[in-house]
Amino acid sequence: MEELNQVLKQRRQKAQELADLGVNLYANDFRPTHRISDILAKNDNPDAPLEEGVKSVAGRIMALRKFGKAAFLHIQDESGRIQIYVKRDEVGPEVYQIFKKLDLGDIAGFGGALFRTQTGELTIDAASVKPITKSLRPLPEKFHGLTDVETRYRQRYVDLIMNPEVRDTFRKRVEIIRLIRDFLTNRGFMEVETPMMQAIAGGATAKPFKTHHNALG
Repeated sequence: MEELNQVLKQRRQKAQELADLGVNLYANDFRPTHRISDILAKNDNPDAPLEEGVKSVAGRIMALRKFGKAAFLHIQDESGRIQIYVKRDEVGPEVYQIFKKLDLGDIAGFGGALFRTQTGELTIDAASVKPITKSLRPLPEKFHGLTDVETRYRQRYVDLIMNPEVRDTFRKRVEIIRLIRDFLTNRGFMEVETPMMQAIAGGATAKPFKTHHNALG
């Protein structure tokens, strides 16, 4: 708990430092030009020339390796994951100073040209960096992920971030429901949402009580 509180304190401090630099911590004006899965699909042949032009993507930072004046990171959007290369000399010292205050779990936008690393991994050479959302709580530890069943059900949003198989299940569920709805609609059926028969839920007698949340103080 003490370690978690220290991490929360550090993240809040970085958030305040970003705000002092004039950064909107929860910006809504960034518009990516590409989905990550589309970029990966169109450049999946390692022997073919890469697409030219600037690719603008946005996603959650899932891995981050900093090397002084440069850094490699992986971001993840709803469709996939791609590597980003950020270099101080490319984005400029002011932008790189802002970038250094980003953490795992933060959401950011990046724009730049494609290239392949020496290992052949498709990477975006960032020419621009745009913080979008500052995450004040850390992601689960990456090697073990989110495995506690109760936490997965209570914090489904974290489960969807950390476990790609869960995201795939939800996508399939959405697609199945859509197909069923389209099948019935095309055959003249009408979808009706039945309201509650009783406006006030009942069945028990309870008294309000106060609770204490350690994380909120």
